[in-house]
Amino acid sequence: MPVSLANNEPLPIIKDVVEKTNSLEQVRYICSMGSLASVLAIPRATPITHCGPGCANKQMGSVAGFNGYQNGEYFIPSTNATEQEVVFGGAVRLNELIEATIKLMDSDLFVVLTGCISDLVGDDVGSVVRKYQKQGVPIVYAETGGFRGNNFTGHELITRAIIDQFVGDYDGPRETGSVNIWSLLPFQNPFWRGDFTEIKRVLEGIGLKVNILFGQESAGVSEWKNLPKAQFNLVLSPWLGLATARHLEKKYGQPFLHVPVIPIGADQTSAFLRQVTTFAGLDEARTEAFIAAEEKHYFNYLRDFAGFYTGYTCQYHLPSLSVVLSESAYNLAITKFIVNQLGLTPGRQIITENPPDEFRDAIRAEFRNIAEDVTAEVEFEEDGYFIHKRVQETDFSNHTPVVFGTTWEGELAKNVKGVLVEVGYPSTDEVVLSRSYIGYRGALTLLEKIYTTVVRASTAA
Repeated sequence: MPVSLANNEPLPIIKDVVEKTNSLEQVRYICSMGSLASVLAIPRATPITHCGPGCANKQMGSVAGFNGYQNGEYFIPSTNATEQEVVFGGAVRLNELIEATIKLMDSDLFVVLTGCISDLVGDDVGSVVRKYQKQGVPIVYAETGGFRGNNFTGHELITRAIIDQFVGDYDGPRETGSVNIWSLLPFQNPFWRGDFTEIKRVLEGIGLKVNILFGQESAGVSEWKNLPKAQFNLVLSPWLGLATARHLEKKYGQPFLHVPVIPIGADQTSAFLRQVTTFAGLDEARTEAFIAAEEKHYFNYLRDFAGFYTGYTCQYHLPSLSVVLSESAYNLAITKFIVNQLGLTPGRQIITENPPDEFRDAIRAEFRNIAEDVTAEVEFEEDGYFIHKRVQETDFSNHTPVVFGTTWEGELAKNVKGVLVEVGYPSTDEVVLSRSYIGYRGALTLLEKIYTTVVRASTAA
């Protein structure tokens, strides 16, 4: 990738090259096999990687380590394929690794992922894995070579593999009031653990039994086995998980509800819960009682915050315009919240994870309906050079922008005389444990983060 100066501008000698090639500067995702992180997000599941030396560790170390320092305990067996496996094939080496991993690891599910080498060579990974499946070993495989896409693509491949090869067929009864959640990409979003906790909390508050599937709130592999029993699937994102929900609808006749905007704040979260209640046929009285209690808690805190918001606008140069540079899920959610809740003007909105073309028009439509009489045009760009170039070309006259982005935007925020709130990968200036920015409670945390950053920047100036 191009080397950058301190101000994030490419070196002059390669600037023209950057604009004429398909190379990416300041990439904001990892490769398809990096979706091994999704396997590690399932309690008691173990990935087995068939790839080159160090490939798996670098992928996981990047998305977990340099992204809120999430880290966690993980063990990633790998074939560490060398020239020998390239020339003679790596099926024998993979078979040895699977056999050893099953003996050593106490896991409920093993997921074999392939890298570029094995996919290019054409190793028949399926035949190796099927031998163990016939022996009753809980193991599946997915072809996730890096050239197949990024970790968002790989995530969908893995979920499909688990559903088809492990969960299997089902024609039994459904459990009324139960739901499977398909939402944020584990580890890619540094706040996914806390966000999943809040999603589960509010849905349980209106009476649902929630299969969250990933993270500490998940029961692990047993939730995956129970997937077909759920009353419905909930896709809570602009596009990620939608292909999975459609597959489940076709495979099990299981309906799904697609809510493209992840709710932040009382207005959005309450509307979301009412929408789910109607779709699932839940008790409206229980939902309204839960909403009333949550809104009372939320608005009591917001009332106290209003004193700061109205009294210190000039002293601390509170932002009046937003720039959001992130994956589509947080981009749409944050933009809708700060426009409706804080009254900020939407500035540049750039989506960075390269969503499939088939979903882009629907995403654009959501941005054109941010609020009553408020629209925003969204752009799709993966390359940090072009992202920064477009922001720097924006007219911020008479505005103090707040930039929601990544560590890559540190100097950019200074250049446009704004402040930076890190909300995506990579995030090296944040340590994240259970923080959430969504729902009722997460919105309060997000407000704290935004305005603490603003106050610190003003007092340091």
